[in-house]
Amino acid sequence: MSQAEVTTTGSAIAHIQRRTPVDVPGLPAEMPEILRRVYANRGIRDAQDLERSLSGLLPPQLMSGADQAASRIADVIERQGRLLVVGDFDADGATSCAVSVLAIRAMGHADIDYLVPNRFEFGYGLTPEIVALAAERSPDLIITVDNGISSIDGVAAANAAGIPVVVTDHHLPGDRLPAAAAIVNPNAPGNEFPSKATAGVGVIFYVLLQLRSELQTRGWFERRGQTAPNMARFLDLVALGTVADVVPLDHNNRILVHQGLQRIRAGECRPGILALLEAAGRDAHRVQANDMGFAVGPRLNAAGRLDDMSRGIACLLADSLDEARPLAAELDQLNRERREIEQDMRIEAENMLGEWERTTQDLPWGLSLFQEDWHQGVIGILAARIKERYHRPVIAFARADQDTIKGSARSIPGLHIRDALDRVAALHPDLLQKFGGHAMAAGLSIRLQDFTRFADVFDQVVRDQLEPDQLQPLISSDGSVPSHDMTLETARTIIEGGPWGQGFVEPMFDDVFEVRSSRVVGKRHWKLVLQDPDRETTVDAIAFNALDQLPRMPDRIRAAYRLDINEWRGTSSLQLRIEYMEPA
Repeated sequence: MSQAEVTTTGSAIAHIQRRTPVDVPGLPAEMPEILRRVYANRGIRDAQDLERSLSGLLPPQLMSGADQAASRIADVIERQGRLLVVGDFDADGATSCAVSVLAIRAMGHADIDYLVPNRFEFGYGLTPEIVALAAERSPDLIITVDNGISSIDGVAAANAAGIPVVVTDHHLPGDRLPAAAAIVNPNAPGNEFPSKATAGVGVIFYVLLQLRSELQTRGWFERRGQTAPNMARFLDLVALGTVADVVPLDHNNRILVHQGLQRIRAGECRPGILALLEAAGRDAHRVQANDMGFAVGPRLNAAGRLDDMSRGIACLLADSLDEARPLAAELDQLNRERREIEQDMRIEAENMLGEWERTTQDLPWGLSLFQEDWHQGVIGILAARIKERYHRPVIAFARADQDTIKGSARSIPGLHIRDALDRVAALHPDLLQKFGGHAMAAGLSIRLQDFTRFADVFDQVVRDQLEPDQLQPLISSDGSVPSHDMTLETARTIIEGGPWGQGFVEPMFDDVFEVRSSRVVGKRHWKLVLQDPDRETTVDAIAFNALDQLPRMPDRIRAAYRLDINEWRGTSSLQLRIEYMEPA
């Protein structure tokens, strides 16, 4: 593999690393060579791996526990009981709530409501306090979405109150499982569902597929003179929640996301999604997965971070654009406020780390950061930003109450952050009050007085599990783009070859260019005209937030870039979106 060192913004030094070319005879011969190369680099070995039709979806029968969950929900529906969905306060939880409510209503049962705990008052998951709040609505069954697998005490409280619970979740379970009426989680012991990367919204979607089948078997729709709903109509929400939760886009998830995006482009989606795209200035007819991740998702998440996720769910449930637009405008404003708060916190964190580097000449391998006035709803984004800049695991903390602080963790390749916290708990059983999460993200609570001790222990655990070279980010490149492929048509081919996202990353290429012109736009971005040394033609390029990376533009650069399309006044043109660059 060839490597070129690239200086990124901040302390981390990155390397462009070209993937080793792989010949894949199983891909169609007529496929463009550049796309064959990209797919091969992502583990695609035959055309079946590229299947994006609904017929390629894993069947719901493979999702262990879905039949049991569907049976319990159907029992309540048949006797006209009351269902209550308890969700999480992020985009995955919000879309999970919306899918549940809309699908069950479409199946002919109106007595279904939702409850999302305010993160600042109740914290995460089905806690005994949430159960007490839920009991006021007298539900016959509680359905958790995107949470519940760790809610041992909450499910016990519900059982004591005579309210059975169906848990649907995708987070990693602990040593004990809740005593729920049914548990549906692809990551639970014994669940053999092949797609372990399914998001919370995907899990409840599979339960609802099984519920529709169960109701059909019971003759529910026939007795009502009703046609069973087409579940594909809810895939716009499944696509949004899946991308926004940054789960790996394995084959099954790619089908769910592709089908959902197709519906959005065709205008066959929730008015709330259209309104959020409008608020973000995105064209619904050309929507891509990254629009869900970087435009719609953050606006939806802003409600849970700063206020109450019920606003976001109300937007997704809105029946018309006229109803959805004011809610989307509120979410857009909350997102603006979130960005301002995040920027202030990021500056404080970077100043803290800068002083740390000046005084110690070395940063911890595992960073633990805390400031008294940091916003609890924004520490997850802060941890992600600092992780991106310094390329090491980061936990940002904010005060939860007088004695407790809550942390949000983000990790780098090579370190499973939940397992790292589990190791901390094993070494020091008194240190963590509670924790949970995934390989790349987690949450935890500790006592304020234990912060310094925790920071030291966490750093040591990270040092035990990582090698020094893992603190240097690798930029995986799909190689050079031949001159005949540096075209608008190639960019379209690449974009349409997705959906791209976590675990199935958007193609990145690298080349050396002569800089024919450069100017700063928007105070922080470089707008460039580049020319390959061996070509006469030039190409436009933009490098967002890159002024700190290269304060002065040299005559020649090595760039890692993505092929993009610039739409301007009805005209489309090729544009390179530069992710990293250095003088060449």
